[in-house]
Amino acid sequence: MSGQGERFRRYALSFADAEEGSHMGAVDFRVRGRIFATLAYEDKGFGTLKLTVEQQTSFLAEGGSLFKPAPGGWGRMGMTLIALDAPDDVLASALLTAYRNLDTKKAASRKRATRSA
Repeated sequence: MSGQGERFRRYALSFADAEEGSHMGAVDFRVRGRIFATLAYEDKGFGTLKLTVEQQTSFLAEGGSLFKPAPGGWGRMGMTLIALDAPDDVLASALLTAYRNLDTKKAASRKRATRSA
């Protein structure tokens, strides 16, 4: 793992309950089995973030060359590549956004379950 990949790993694992796993041969970071980031494109100098399409649009607009959509359909669904050499504050903020999306989806799920009960 590159030095920049190690930095990505440290940030990703700094969040509560975050664990390192593997998905299709790539290092991933997850909470309770749900992936929020991967190092699938580390060899190309990028980490991957699981964002919403709206978040992706915002990061692409504000982050210039530091962000780009993941290839193919994954990118159209919000999966976003972040340059591993991004400044610390940008990398930390982007990973935090992906991590927080896990709780947002869990909360939405609880609301739907409550309404249908």
